Amino acid sequence: MNSLSLTDEHDRLRIAAFAAAGAGTLFWLYTFVAIARAPMGDGSGLQWLAVVPLGGVFLFAILPGLVLAFFRKTAIISLFMGVIGLALFTKVWLELLTELYH
Repeated sequence: MNSLSLTDEHDRLRIAAFAAAGAGTLFWLYTFVAIARAPMGDGSGLQWLAVVPLGGVFLFAILPGLVLAFFRKTAIISLFMGVIGLALFTKVWLELLTELYH
């Protein structure tokens, strides 16, 4: 195996990691708009508590994955964190949708 193919593989992993982290970041930003448009419920503003678990997923999975994507040797870890973050976003968001639009 020559070093050129290994470098190409790392670059592909980095691109995929940036794509996963970018998608996670855009989704996290979208959630603010979606929560702002959610029905007010009892008018207390408690729907904004949904930002806490979504922010936790962003801070502990997506953002570290984005930072690690800048380093070639951590590309696979970055991609793993991005994919796990997207899966967690999906799980939390589906639960929040049932709470916000019951």
